[in-house]
Amino acid sequence: MNDNELLLLLHDIESDRVERKSSFKSVKEEIRQNICAFANDLPNHQQPGVLFIGVTDDGRCAELDITDQLLLTLSQYRDNGNIIPFPTMTVQKRTLDGCELAVIVVEPSHAPPMRYRGRVWVRVGPRIAIASPDDERRLAEKRRSKDISYDLQPVYAATVEDLDLETFRRIYLPAAVSFETLQANNRPIELQLASLRFTTPDNAQTPTVLGILTVGNRPRDFLYGAYVQFVRVNGTEVTDPIINQKQIDEPLPDLLRLLDDLIEINSTVSSTIIGNPIENKRYDYPIEALHQIIRNAILHRIYESNAPVRINWFTDRIEIYSPGGLFGEVNRDNFGSGVTSYRNPHIAEAMKNLGYVQQFGFGIPIAEKLLKENGNPPLEFQIRDNNILVIVRNAL
Repeated sequence: MNDNELLLLLHDIESDRVERKSSFKSVKEEIRQNICAFANDLPNHQQPGVLFIGVTDDGRCAELDITDQLLLTLSQYRDNGNIIPFPTMTVQKRTLDGCELAVIVVEPSHAPPMRYRGRVWVRVGPRIAIASPDDERRLAEKRRSKDISYDLQPVYAATVEDLDLETFRRIYLPAAVSFETLQANNRPIELQLASLRFTTPDNAQTPTVLGILTVGNRPRDFLYGAYVQFVRVNGTEVTDPIINQKQIDEPLPDLLRLLDDLIEINSTVSSTIIGNPIENKRYDYPIEALHQIIRNAILHRIYESNAPVRINWFTDRIEIYSPGGLFGEVNRDNFGSGVTSYRNPHIAEAMKNLGYVQQFGFGIPIAEKLLKENGNPPLEFQIRDNNILVIVRNAL
C-alpha cells in the first residue's frame, strides 16, 4: 500500500479495517488476534486490514522506537505456528506525517476461518471478538472454490461416511480447537468438519483432500500415492537383500505415529565408557533429525502424484524420496535455509495441531544441526523438477 492509502486509513477513526497500537510489549496478544481477524475478513471487504504500531487510538504519534528487532518479531507472527493456516501479510517501517511506525498489512484469506491458538477471531466494528458459530459458517461459505491449494480440493468420489468421525472427535478436534471453545459451542459434526476444512463449504457431505488424508478410513482409496514405503536393505545397493519392508497408508495421525516408532526401532546406538560412571552414547542417526526430514517430506510432497514417499535404509545411509519438486519462493539456492512456501498449507496446519511440527520452515536446519552434533556428514540433496531426494549418511 502506498503512503496516501495508509494515511487515509490512519486518520479514519471509524474504519473497521484499522487497528492502532501505541506500544508493543503489552499488547502482543492483541496484535496476533487482530492479524487473525483481519485475515478472516468477516465484513467481506476483500481489502487488506492494517495495524499501525506506534500511534494512539486518536491518531497521535506515540514516539515508539521502531527497531529492526521489533520488525523481525512482528514478521515472525506470520509463520511461527500460532496463526494457522499462515496469513499473508507484510511488515514494514514507514514514516507517515513525520511519525515512524511499524505497519502490518494483512490480506484477506482465501481459505477462512483462520485460527489463533485454536480460536477464530473476527472484527466486529472497531473491536475484535471470538467468532460465533454463525460467524464461522459465514467464513466457511466465503472460501473460494477456485485458486485454492490442492489440499482443500473436494474429493467428489468420497462422502462423509469415508471419514473416521470417532478419530475426528477424539483426536483431532481437541488438538485443533481450544477447550473453552469446545465447551461453549455444541455444534453439529457437519459444521465442525466444515469449519476445519475437512469438508467443502458448499456441500458438507463432500470431503476435501485434507479430510481424507487426516481422518479418512482408507486414504488410498481416493489418493493412491498417500502412503510411505519403508525398505531396510542389508547392504549399500538396491539389489542387496531386503531384511524389512513396510507400507504405511494410515490416516495422518496414525501414519506419523507409526513412522516415529519405525525410526526408533531401526536406529542403532553405540556406547563408549569415558569415565566412571560416564557413558557416551552415539546414534548412527539422531532420531529427531530423521523425524524432521521425514515429516518434511510428507508435508511438502505433491499428493496429486501416485508415487509414495520412500524411505530406503541402507547400511551406510538413508535415502528419503519425496514426490514433487521445489515450490513457490523456494529455489535451489535457498533450499534448507528456512525459506518456506507451502504447497499444502492445511496439511501443515493439521501436522501442527497434532504436535508433529513446532517451527515451520526450520525442519532441515534443525536436522542439519543435530546431525553435525552427532558426527554425521552433511545432508546431501538431489533436487529434480518432479522430486527431491535427501541422503543421510551414517555416523557409526
